[in-house]
Amino acid sequence: MVQRAQYEELARQLSDVDVVKRDIQRILPSDCAAGPSAVLTLLGRHGDMCVSELAEMLAVDMAVTSRHVAYVAARGWIERLPESQAGPSRTLRLTPAGMCRLEDLSRRFTNLVAERLSQWTDDEVGQLISLMNRLHASFG
Repeated sequence: MVQRAQYEELARQLSDVDVVKRDIQRILPSDCAAGPSAVLTLLGRHGDMCVSELAEMLAVDMAVTSRHVAYVAARGWIERLPESQAGPSRTLRLTPAGMCRLEDLSRRFTNLVAERLSQWTDDEVGQLISLMNRLHASFG
C-alpha cells in the first residue's frame, strides 16, 4: 500500500510540472503564445467544437476563451461556422493555415521533449508514457 508521504511527494512533483510548461512557452513563436497554442492544439486533437466546449476544455472563462478565439481567427488559423441550430453559437474549425501552425507547434514541442530526454533510454520514455496515460485516466 502506498504511504501518505509518497502521495505528498508526488503532489509536490506534479506541482513542479510548471517548470516544463515554462520551458514549452519559451519555444513558442512570438505570434502564438500559450493561450492561442492551446486553442489550436485542442481543435487539432478533438476536432470542431463550439466556444463553450473549448472554454470548458481550457478551464478558463468565456471572456478569456473568446479573446483567444478572436486572436487565432484574426490570423486565419481558425474559422467560425454557424451552428446548424438556431442561436448565436458558432462552431470553430482549424483552417489549412491553422493546421500548418499546429504542425509547427507540434514539431517545436517534440524537438524540445527529444532534447530534454535525450539521455533517457527507450524503456524509460516508454515507462513515462505508460504512467502518464495511467495518471491521465485516473484523473479523467
